[in-house]
Amino acid sequence: MSTTIDEGRQSCLKLRLPATSANLGPGFDAVAVALDFYLEIEAKAAQEFSIGATGRDSGRCAQLEDNLILEAYKEILRNQKRPIVPLAIRMANGIPLGMGCGSSAAGRLAAIALANHFGQLGWSSEQILEEATALEGHPDNAAACWLGGFVAAANQGRTVHVAHVTPPATWRAILVLPAEPLATSRARAVLPESYSRADAVSNIQSASLLGLAFAQGRGDLLRIAMNDRIHQPYRAPICPLLPCLLPLAGSHGILGAALSGAGPAVLVVVADQDDLPRASAAIRTAVQRLPDSALLTCQFSTDGATVSTVTAIRAS
Repeated sequence: MSTTIDEGRQSCLKLRLPATSANLGPGFDAVAVALDFYLEIEAKAAQEFSIGATGRDSGRCAQLEDNLILEAYKEILRNQKRPIVPLAIRMANGIPLGMGCGSSAAGRLAAIALANHFGQLGWSSEQILEEATALEGHPDNAAACWLGGFVAAANQGRTVHVAHVTPPATWRAILVLPAEPLATSRARAVLPESYSRADAVSNIQSASLLGLAFAQGRGDLLRIAMNDRIHQPYRAPICPLLPCLLPLAGSHGILGAALSGAGPAVLVVVADQDDLPRASAAIRTAVQRLPDSALLTCQFSTDGATVSTVTAIRAS
């Protein structure tokens, strides 16, 4: 189903959605933190779909076929029995695709916000987050992307419960990116169906410390709080950066390290800005046998997604 538009008057929807890093070790499918690099989109109704993309992975972002944002946008409108309004999209992408940096959550939230606006769905912020969680299958990345900061999230059916705090302002993060992405489906396929009581208890202990460490600025706790026995040991063989970098926690200004989401990137938390040079040097030494690894330095973002509308009236 498609529709025509009034070429004289259009509203342009502007979106800015942060990258996210989920799990942070033991918080599997439950915790995440927003990072200060972004997917930015401007969209307006058009006669046909088009995407102009710049930034990371711009070629993939500009594809009209097999495009996560467009497919989700169309599917939501179909499910809501609304006309599919073609869009002219301009996109600046700062989030690496397939690296465990929340690109799918940002893309799905973008699709939902676009459908909400151009389909006139009238969804609340809570409904948008619920839809994103349903599409993602878990609430962690979606909640951190939508709300910002450090989040712990749980969903019961479609209802999403979220607690979030502002990460310590002095902490910094380094994302260590391998040369090749990793499909989340492959990363999930290596996980076992069950775990020992000892592994479950260890993760409960670490995850309990993790939330309080972020809330109280307890960097001294992160080395233990980011320990994991549920997913990282099984993903290490397909995420070779991880075993190289985990031993650095507690030295060189590095507070903790963990897979970013399902990997293959690794998130390294650094005590403060002044520690970044020695932490980066230690990381480069640790991963020198792995070619083409890249370091992306960032801060934890307190801002979640921003959505704004600009109405333009064209001169006749």
